[in-house]
Amino acid sequence: MLVGYARVSTDGQNLDRQIDALKAVGVDSRVLYQEKITGTKKDRPELQRMLNELNEGDVVIITDLTRISRSTKDLLDIVEKIKNKGASIRSLKDTWLDTTSKNPYNDFLLTVMSGLSQLERDLISQRTKEGLVSAKARGRNGGRPSKQNAKGDVVKALADSGMKIVDIVKETGLSRSTVNRILRDSK
Repeated sequence: MLVGYARVSTDGQNLDRQIDALKAVGVDSRVLYQEKITGTKKDRPELQRMLNELNEGDVVIITDLTRISRSTKDLLDIVEKIKNKGASIRSLKDTWLDTTSKNPYNDFLLTVMSGLSQLERDLISQRTKEGLVSAKARGRNGGRPSKQNAKGDVVKALADSGMKIVDIVKETGLSRSTVNRILRDSK
């Protein structure tokens, strides 16, 4: 039986693309496990439920490697659990991830390619951190601009003119806590 697993990292993300792809290759929606949780968490309830309910001969279908694992060690552990159940795993995007045949090259490719995927993730993370350090050294901080800085002068001027905080909130569109913080920090 084909068993599907789909995962996204946050509630704001959508599973539709993965679900459509899994159904297109024949996965029945009754055995399509879905969850919205980061792949870096070890405890993924739907993944655990799928692994527990696997039967001999089942084939786990995923859209791509990153949906089931975020590290080489994690991927190899999951693949081992699937194999111990007498089942197989196949990725639609990462075609090298296919343990449905007893070809020894599949295990070799699984180890090498998952290692390369881990290397790619680590390099992206490293470059991002280096870029943030470089930007900070040049006086640029990431993130959303502070409302406090953008409207601070306006809030102070309104407060100095005798306007009540409630009216300042209405006038500026800032939250009461932001207005209070601006006024507190200006003293």
